[in-house]
Amino acid sequence: MNQTQAEVIGLQALGWLIGNDDLRSVFLGASGASVDDLKTRAGDSDFLASVLEFILLDDAHVTGFCDANTLPYEAPMQALYALPGQDVPNWT
Repeated sequence: MNQTQAEVIGLQALGWLIGNDDLRSVFLGASGASVDDLKTRAGDSDFLASVLEFILLDDAHVTGFCDANTLPYEAPMQALYALPGQDVPNWT
């Protein structure tokens, strides 16, 4: 996955999150982001990474997001690691 594809998935994730009232509130509380940040930081790779990380915290979020956007379940993780500044963890 390239950076452009990852950013598109990140934007889809942001749109999905904004459309989910309960999760949006949890994300705002957990991240410290404001409602204005949801609009103004949509083009920021670090912000999109935080949205993807939030979705990846719960399998139900991953499946809900991916099902709503007809994406494979591994797409959010692949997108996260394709964004600038994100590295695949080394577990050794």
